Amino acid sequence: MKIGSVKTDNFTVLAPLAGITNLPLRLMAKKAGCGLVCSEMISANGLVYGSGKTVQLLTSIPEEKPLSVQIFGSDPAIMAEAARIVQDSGADVVDINFGCSVKKILKGCSGSALMKEPPRARRILESVRKAVTIPLTIKIRSGWEPSGKQAVEIVRMAEDCGVDAIAVHPRTATQGFRGEADWSIIAAVKDALTIPVIGNGDVTTPADALRMINETGCDGVMVGRAAIGNPMIFGEILAAAQGRPSTVPNDAQRIDMMMNYLQDSVRYLGEKTACRMMRSRLCWFVKGMRNAGQFRNSIRFIASEREATDLIRQYAESIESDPIMPNFS
Repeated sequence: MKIGSVKTDNFTVLAPLAGITNLPLRLMAKKAGCGLVCSEMISANGLVYGSGKTVQLLTSIPEEKPLSVQIFGSDPAIMAEAARIVQDSGADVVDINFGCSVKKILKGCSGSALMKEPPRARRILESVRKAVTIPLTIKIRSGWEPSGKQAVEIVRMAEDCGVDAIAVHPRTATQGFRGEADWSIIAAVKDALTIPVIGNGDVTTPADALRMINETGCDGVMVGRAAIGNPMIFGEILAAAQGRPSTVPNDAQRIDMMMNYLQDSVRYLGEKTACRMMRSRLCWFVKGMRNAGQFRNSIRFIASEREATDLIRQYAESIESDPIMPNFS
C-alpha cells in the first residue's frame, strides 16, 4: 500500500487506540508483520504548549517504521504547528482524528465534532497540509447519522485539500463501539475517492480482513481491539491472504509475548510506569487460557520487573505439566 511518499510492506494497519498503542505495543505489532503502526491519539495543544507527558508520546525507534502519529484538536494554527512537531520528531505520516466520540473531545470541537463542521475541518486540513511535507491522512467515522452521507462529503473535501489516504470506521459518532460496523460506507468512500482507503471495524479474524477487502474494495485493513493481546493477528491475516495456514498463538507464544511486552515497556517507559501498566495489561494475553483468573489476581500489585517476570514464569509452569519455556532473551 502506498500513502503519499510512504510505501508499506503490506496492507495491514494497527489502529490508533488511546492509552494503548504506545511504543511497546506498536513494536509487537510490527514484529508480527503489521505494515503500518499508529500512535495513540495525541493532543495538538499538548504538543504545542510543551506538555512533557504529551511530547513523550512521540517517542519512536527505527524498528517500528513506518509510523503514523495521530493528533487531535480544533484550532487550525495549533494543528499546523503540532503537525510540524510530529514531522520533526521523525514520524512518517501525520493523521488527524475525525472519529473520536468521547465527550471531552467533542466539547472541544475535535474528533467526530469536525464532521459536523466542514468549514472548520477544511481550514484545519488546509493549514496542516501547508505545514508538512510528509503524508497526511485522516480517520473518520460514518458521521452523526447512519447513511454515511457526511463521511462521503468529508472525504471528498479531504482529498481536495491534499489528504493522502482515509481510514474509515463505519459506525456513527453516537454508536461508540456498539452495534455492527456498516462496511457499505467503506465501499461508498472508496467509490468516491482516488486516494487509498483503509477499512476499520469488526475485523476480529483473518477471514474478516479478507472479506472486508472483497466486499468494499478497500486498499488496507486497520485492526484495533482484536490486536490487543494478540498482535500476531497481523501475521495471521497475511498468511490467509497468501493462502497459507493461519493459526492462533499457542500458550508458549502468548507467554513469550507477555515477556517481550514487559521488557519493552520497562525499557521505553521506565520500570515504575511499566509495572503499573502490567497490572492490567498482562491480562490481555491470557484470555481463554487455563488458570487465567489466578494469574490476573497474582499480578494486581506488581512493583518490579523481576516480580513480573517471576509471576509470568510461574504462570507458564502452572499451565504445563512438563513446561517447555519460550526463549525470553
